[in-house]
Amino acid sequence: MLLQRIQQHFIDSADLKYQSAPALAPVVEAAVAALLAGLTGGGKLLTCGNGAGAALAQLFAAHVLGRHERERPGLAACSLAANAVSITGIATDFDGRQVFARQVHALGQAGDVLLVISPDGQAGNLVAAVEAAHERDMTVVALTGARGGRLAAQLRDTDVHLCAPHDQPARVLELHLLVLHCLADGIDAQLLGLPDPPSIETENPA
Repeated sequence: MLLQRIQQHFIDSADLKYQSAPALAPVVEAAVAALLAGLTGGGKLLTCGNGAGAALAQLFAAHVLGRHERERPGLAACSLAANAVSITGIATDFDGRQVFARQVHALGQAGDVLLVISPDGQAGNLVAAVEAAHERDMTVVALTGARGGRLAAQLRDTDVHLCAPHDQPARVLELHLLVLHCLADGIDAQLLGLPDPPSIETENPA
């Protein structure tokens, strides 16, 4: 029974990705455009999330600042979830809802982009971060699941909402990781051009 359950996880994850592709691909393309507009226009990328979302936010910032799969100059990006001293200090001196918003107010500027990851879209600190980004005239790229929750309600027409059509956090985060890989690859493709397809070597007939 356990083996069947494990296999079903693989099947469910693959099915969600396959079924989501037609609807999400154009939104991912729009998110790439929003990210590039900020990053190539003198702005920077700020990312945030809670728990596993924080890990994904930190990973994506590393891909943008460093590299994804191809060599290119680094782009300005940082994760607001990576500095435990700042997060715990803000939570202690103010309140937990401000741990990202205060950083956005201090670091964000018009033209920057905030990427926020929230499987259910309900976390108050992430909603506050989006509000702060709007106050700083920043664009928001939001990765959510289910129906987007409170966070989706805060988004503007100029923002981009990538909503995984699922309620289970594990499935949502798996799709979010794929979306982040697509975003990183899309940035590279726009800046560096599409990579050459792999060559297929054939043997010469004797």
